[in-house]
Amino acid sequence: MAPLQSPPRWLTAALYRFADLPDFAALRQPLLDVAMAGGVRGTLLLAPEGINGTIAGPEAGVRAVLARIRQHPALSALTHKEAWAETPPFYRLKIKLKAEIVTLRVPGLDPARHVGEYVRPQDWNALLADPDVLLIDTRNDYEVKIGTFKDAINPGIRTFTDLPAWLDAQPELQGESARQRPIAMFCTGGIRCEKSTALMRQRGYTRVYHLEGGILKYLEEQPETGSLWQGGCFVFDERVSVGHGLKPDGHQLCRACRWPLGEADLRSPLYTEGLSCPHCHGSHSPQQLERLAQRQRQVELARQRGQRHVGAPGLLREV
Repeated sequence: MAPLQSPPRWLTAALYRFADLPDFAALRQPLLDVAMAGGVRGTLLLAPEGINGTIAGPEAGVRAVLARIRQHPALSALTHKEAWAETPPFYRLKIKLKAEIVTLRVPGLDPARHVGEYVRPQDWNALLADPDVLLIDTRNDYEVKIGTFKDAINPGIRTFTDLPAWLDAQPELQGESARQRPIAMFCTGGIRCEKSTALMRQRGYTRVYHLEGGILKYLEEQPETGSLWQGGCFVFDERVSVGHGLKPDGHQLCRACRWPLGEADLRSPLYTEGLSCPHCHGSHSPQQLERLAQRQRQVELARQRGQRHVGAPGLLREV
């Protein structure tokens, strides 16, 4: 008889909430104390507009942090997503004070009060069946490259802060009639599309929708049969990319440029683990290549010892 496997030890909680937090700085130390006491690692961002982050650790420690967050009246309705892991996904704890929990740099934007209409994953396909709906992917180019919804517009942006300028440049979004057109927006977990629809509302668009819970909630709840999702969904942890059922789909990460790599990329002669891939080959200076080579040697030594190199990040890239 095969030995019974012990349950996964590490609980991961991904969370965000837009809220009016003028006292956001005062939350840092209490959260730091609770997280440290419970062995929790990861990153939390605090700003006047709310909280955002992903943490992981022993279940009791993670739940203590979540409970401490919800003690604040403005954050009492905070929701989060959970996942379990056999190994710790993060090795450090960071609680940062920021101007925004997801950076857009648009003065006067208030996602806590003025956002588009939430659309549940089970209702998303019906919304997109309307031929008048303009469907916009609010994620970055490296994310869209590996997967998106059928017929979605790719803004081709490098960072979220590029989105307002892209919207300004689209002829189909200009004029009073365009402000009456139904616009649907989506992102990985909901935070960017929520802020994007707040931007559209601020600009006078009246029929604005966003996918509640983001792509991840859709992939979790929507069966692959009948799904409008095509490809993989980039995620900001060690899985790199997931498909339906939130199962990892085989993408790996270039540790030199942090671009998600599929099978063709990994077979390319321009790919060298830890040093380059087809997206960044030839773009690094000799000094940068030497630093990358040193890190890769440490990764390989850790691998030989059956360990994970501490420099391999859990949160792979900022949005």
